[in-house]
Amino acid sequence: MKAIVYHKYGSPDVLELKDIDMPVVRDDGVLVRVHAASINPLDWHFMRGAPYLVRMGAGLFKPKATRLGADVAGRVEAVGKNVTQFQPGDEVFGTSKGALAEYVCASESTVALKPANVTFEQAAAVPVAAVTALQGLRDKGHIQRGQKVLINGAAGGVGTFAVQIAKSVGAEVTGVCSTGNVDMVRSIGADHVVDYIQADFTQSGQRYDLIFDTVGNHSLADYRRAMTTKGTLVMVGGSDKGRWLGPLKGMPKAVVLSRFVSRKMLPFLAHQRKDDLIVLRELLESGKVAPVIDRTYPLSEVPAAIRYLEEGHARGKVVITMEPRSET
Repeated sequence: MKAIVYHKYGSPDVLELKDIDMPVVRDDGVLVRVHAASINPLDWHFMRGAPYLVRMGAGLFKPKATRLGADVAGRVEAVGKNVTQFQPGDEVFGTSKGALAEYVCASESTVALKPANVTFEQAAAVPVAAVTALQGLRDKGHIQRGQKVLINGAAGGVGTFAVQIAKSVGAEVTGVCSTGNVDMVRSIGADHVVDYIQADFTQSGQRYDLIFDTVGNHSLADYRRAMTTKGTLVMVGGSDKGRWLGPLKGMPKAVVLSRFVSRKMLPFLAHQRKDDLIVLRELLESGKVAPVIDRTYPLSEVPAAIRYLEEGHARGKVVITMEPRSET
């Protein structure tokens, strides 16, 4: 089978499309024929080994794991002897290491049945980004109906899901994005849209109960100014490309500051859970959430896809599709 592999850290030039052995189905696993995958910032962080914090687990001088990708959607080809929830032919979506490949072996606990009303490409856009939005808003931000919620980075992969999930709860949602994305962010449900090229939401005088931040382009003092006295800031990412901590740089400071002020400033990293995939499946089936896909690339063009994602201007998700395969 074909898969994207890399053996050293660096630019997208280190990525290669290679023929490798088919994965072996584990007792608790399902073999999935991949129809679509999607890429996330974590993919280029692992590809570059940056910030250096990534290398603490991924390998100090070269990657221990030579495959990229997490988001996957496809059809079950075979199941392990202990698997009870799936059978060959089932259409599934979820996460698996090395998802940028024609086949993956995923754990039964990291995939769920794909909603019938979405395509494989749409389903592949969901897992990492939408779970991040769901857990950040619900579990960390404790979002409530009627709250004023601001999504900073509302046009991005996580942000487009966050806008829709916040609306599904009944919040009054303000999305922050660039001029070219204002109409799109409004179309997915934002009650108000701030064009950051024209205005600074931290200077507007508006106060929000919850700020969900995927950009990290303001100081903590600025965020505090835009929050109610009991408001919450959930920090799920950032644009800082520092060598050591990168987008995590401001998070320790936020933790310390939160101990001395009434507002909560909470760093957040998502954890993939099957229960949340099922919640998202229900939101997709009901039409309350619909993935926003900016571009699709074939598996052979993953380097170009990651270059585009690294530019930081993707509108929603970037999806990888599999080229037609021979059945022989």
